[in-house]
Amino acid sequence: MPHEPIIEFPQLKISTLNRHHLIENLTPLHSESVVDEVINLWEPMAAQIIMIVGDSGFNSLYVRALSLTQPTFSWLTATSQPSQATNRFAELVKCLEGQSPEPARAANNLLLTTFTDILATLIGEDLTIQILHSAWGVEASDSPGRDERNE
Repeated sequence: MPHEPIIEFPQLKISTLNRHHLIENLTPLHSESVVDEVINLWEPMAAQIIMIVGDSGFNSLYVRALSLTQPTFSWLTATSQPSQATNRFAELVKCLEGQSPEPARAANNLLLTTFTDILATLIGEDLTIQILHSAWGVEASDSPGRDERNE
């Protein structure tokens, strides 16, 4: 029996690549303060997403992203649910502080990418990108064409 043709959505692929590129550009490339800069990405993003899906929705997405990222970075640990909002990323900070900057950056990028991939699957790529732009103070014209890393 012949297979049905696969319908591709080139715009979706481009948007996904743009989102991944945005994450890469906003995480520090050569910085000793990776953990501080990582939290500066997670906290505003979490605030935006929590307004849409609530604390438990965000926590579920976060734990799922951690569980998908953990096979690549076994030192990333996940609890059943993150702590209260004031300490939501305490465990992530602890895990990243135990690493040198490059593995910490790589793990965070994969975690952010995985998290936003899951989010985009649920709410759509366009809304996900709008949330990220709003959370991170990025103008649509600034991404992904510009290299925003502090090198």
